[in-house]
Amino acid sequence: MKKGPENQASFGNVPQPVREDGAGGIDLGPRDVLRDLENLDMLVPPASDAGSIPNLKFSFSDTHMQLKHGGWSREVTVRQLPIATALAGVNMYLTPGGVRELHWHKQAEWAYVILGSARITAVDQNGRNFIADVGAGDLWYFPAGIPHSIQGLGEGCEFLLVFDDGSFTEYDTFTITDWFAHTAKDVLAANFGVPESAFAHIPAKQRYIFQGKVPGPVETQKVPDPYGTVPKTFTHRLLAQEPIVTTGGSVRIVDSTNFPASATIAAALVEVEPGGMREMHWHPNSDEWQYYLTGTARMTVFAANGTARTFNYRAGDVGYIPRAYGHYIQNIGDQSLWFFVDIQEQPLRRCVAEPVDGADPGRARAGPPACWAGTDQRAAEGEMAGRQIRGQPPAGMKTVKAAIPMSGDRRICCFQKARKEKFRKMENDEGGPIHLSRSFFLPKKKGGDGGGL
Repeated sequence: MKKGPENQASFGNVPQPVREDGAGGIDLGPRDVLRDLENLDMLVPPASDAGSIPNLKFSFSDTHMQLKHGGWSREVTVRQLPIATALAGVNMYLTPGGVRELHWHKQAEWAYVILGSARITAVDQNGRNFIADVGAGDLWYFPAGIPHSIQGLGEGCEFLLVFDDGSFTEYDTFTITDWFAHTAKDVLAANFGVPESAFAHIPAKQRYIFQGKVPGPVETQKVPDPYGTVPKTFTHRLLAQEPIVTTGGSVRIVDSTNFPASATIAAALVEVEPGGMREMHWHPNSDEWQYYLTGTARMTVFAANGTARTFNYRAGDVGYIPRAYGHYIQNIGDQSLWFFVDIQEQPLRRCVAEPVDGADPGRARAGPPACWAGTDQRAAEGEMAGRQIRGQPPAGMKTVKAAIPMSGDRRICCFQKARKEKFRKMENDEGGPIHLSRSFFLPKKKGGDGGGL
């Protein structure tokens, strides 16, 4: 933030609501200075901001944390962020062996593994089963009504869940233990053809999350199924997917065209380099739900009729943009900005990048970005052998994940150098975002202080 003379003379480095043109005045009342430092563009809005736009930001750090033996969960839904009517999110962690019990939802569930590994299981409406292990950078998707479970493996697992309904809540899911606890034992016995005594020790209420033992290798746990396995896999290796790399960042796009099971949610994992910007655009068919993994960002949202508002975002924040609202996302920090964009499925397909003079076509495949561990955990299994995550976290940066034992160096993400590219066409234009130009990112300014408008 640029300070006005009054600000500089009287208050040193404490930010004050004074714009460089002299608008505003000092704040002498009770205040949260640390919160103001995190939201400088809200404390001192750009002169171009005007009118009234609802809050488009909420941090998982401000939500209720539900603690259980075996893990924890917290959520950002329409209750915490009222504008977010189309999509909701849950952040969850399971300890090694911790179990999210068998359950199902009225909404579809899309997930991204932030840290560690887990085993997921499911059974579809035709009795076909699915058992798989997932690691950092992987996705899963379960259609509405499909029963599934999640269990943390050797190092535990933290993940992000996104649901295709803003009114979703983790407190309104269907669980096996809850159903059994509210069904007479003679009915359970008749249903399963066993004596009532078989249900003498079932839980009196739902378990939700509970501590279990770390299971053995997935090959020893698979259950033969006379109906076969599900025809469309419920998992996707996002970080094995080659990114689109530009002068200002990179993006990996996943929707039903490359992850067929994901019928209602499409997503993009976006990197914006320091000084770069995700250019001005809007989505004609869907709201946009964002989750910030690393870095700091500025986003101005334009809502027509002379209204615009600027927000600041950092790791752990959720952002939301209603359908057709114009916006950009600018990296205002000194490290790479990584964030997820989730929309209700309108295939995002796909900006096609074409390398130009001096570009290295293999560079984008050198390593996956947003893993919290230094080495992709499946490397030992031969899937992605040798794919080390490049880059180091900024000097002095610490992580609160240190209590979780991880193999390899702990790094926040890969700060890839973007290669020079240009975009030559858009595929499926009717479903994707609309840009003011035909690119995806604006490059870093040479010698400047950011990739501004």
